[in-house]
Amino acid sequence: MTYSNATYVRDQMLAAEPPPTSTTGPGHWLRTNLFATPKDTVLTVIALLLLAWYVPQILNWLFIEAQWTGADRAVCATVAQSGGTQPENWSGACWAFVASRFDQFVFGRYPLDERWRPTLVGILFVALLVPMLIPSVPRKGLNAILLFLALPVVSFFLLNGGAFGLENVETPLWGGLMVTLILSFVGIAVSLPLGILLALGRRSKMPVIKTLCVVFIEVIRGVPLITVLFMASVMLPLFLPQGWTFDKFLRALIGVSIFASAYMAEVIRGGLQAIPKGQYEGADSLGLGYWQKMRLVVLPQAIKLVIPGIVNTFIGMFKDTSLVSIIGMYDLLGIIRLNFADATWASPVTPLTGLIFAGFVFWIFCFGMSRYSAFVERRLDTGHKR
Repeated sequence: MTYSNATYVRDQMLAAEPPPTSTTGPGHWLRTNLFATPKDTVLTVIALLLLAWYVPQILNWLFIEAQWTGADRAVCATVAQSGGTQPENWSGACWAFVASRFDQFVFGRYPLDERWRPTLVGILFVALLVPMLIPSVPRKGLNAILLFLALPVVSFFLLNGGAFGLENVETPLWGGLMVTLILSFVGIAVSLPLGILLALGRRSKMPVIKTLCVVFIEVIRGVPLITVLFMASVMLPLFLPQGWTFDKFLRALIGVSIFASAYMAEVIRGGLQAIPKGQYEGADSLGLGYWQKMRLVVLPQAIKLVIPGIVNTFIGMFKDTSLVSIIGMYDLLGIIRLNFADATWASPVTPLTGLIFAGFVFWIFCFGMSRYSAFVERRLDTGHKR
């Protein structure tokens, strides 16, 4: 039997019903994350009360009662001394101190009429770094050569001078954020490739290479960074020929780089151990040599797996650069603390304001590295979707 009328057959699917309101929206988020259990409810209420009590006071001190302009510490005192018998009533944060010393916080004691040189280096650094971080920008190989090889050479002649008609500026005059960024950039640029070589050496089947890498990694990881900096500053010149010496800033660069490379080696080794044995065997079956196998098959997968660990090492190194003040170099935190002794700005609120400013600058850079690493993870997460 043949039916010519098929109007009873549905030719369109029903639209999906929206999810229940109890499982979506702000109300669901609050019930799930803040009020899921009686314990969570009590802790949430206590946290809200503490925030309601402290946050207005903190904001009031940081912004409302803060002093933003002025020439000395007098602008941060709301009640002047009366004949020296009454104590001063200090205002909120003394941002006038930060504004007055901002150039010094960035350049240290670099000569005023020569500060165009570190400014130019900073512009070149940003101009080369931004295209390197954007995946869609082509010619990454040329960009890497300019950033990691050409820029350090150009920066050396610009910052140090002594050639091409530029005045020589000794490294003890360098300081502030400039020193922090230079130490961090050199440490990152050196520690990653050196850490990869150390990790491969530690997994090598050649006993001598493996032993040397193991000893280097374990010795460096077994001592604090301060010890490494002291060794680089004091003991390194002892191994040089008579009459030779290293600049103190170069010693700090070497100390930070070798310290970070030891930790980086263990991070990379963890990624190498996570690669299945079949990947090595597949590369061998294709007739690839050792370095071809590592460069084309193993390392790309291993580095992708340990991106969080790599970035964590970079962030830790960026913050640890403040320890170079131990050997007489003044990074951002060191130059801020040095200004606490300035009688022009001596006040109870000056140190706290300066430290908050330093902490905010460090947080900005560390948070930026963290967010970019999350972006790279999402972009490369093609085989381990969660």
